[in-house]
Amino acid sequence: MDLADAHWRKSSRTGVGGNGNCVEVAFVGAAVAVRDSKDPDGAALAFTHEAWAAFLDRLSS
Repeated sequence: MDLADAHWRKSSRTGVGGNGNCVEVAFVGAAVAVRDSKDPDGAALAFTHEAWAAFLDRLSS
């Protein structure tokens, strides 16, 4: 998956508590890419939109 032109976003809660631990998310075609914000050149995980939606649903339940 080519992530060179991906538009990465992070939570508006980033920085709460001052530890800076967060992930960034980018919607790339049929996938959702997730990476560590402290290692933007490192590996990214890729999920389908359906899997990402299920993950978010589970977080809020």
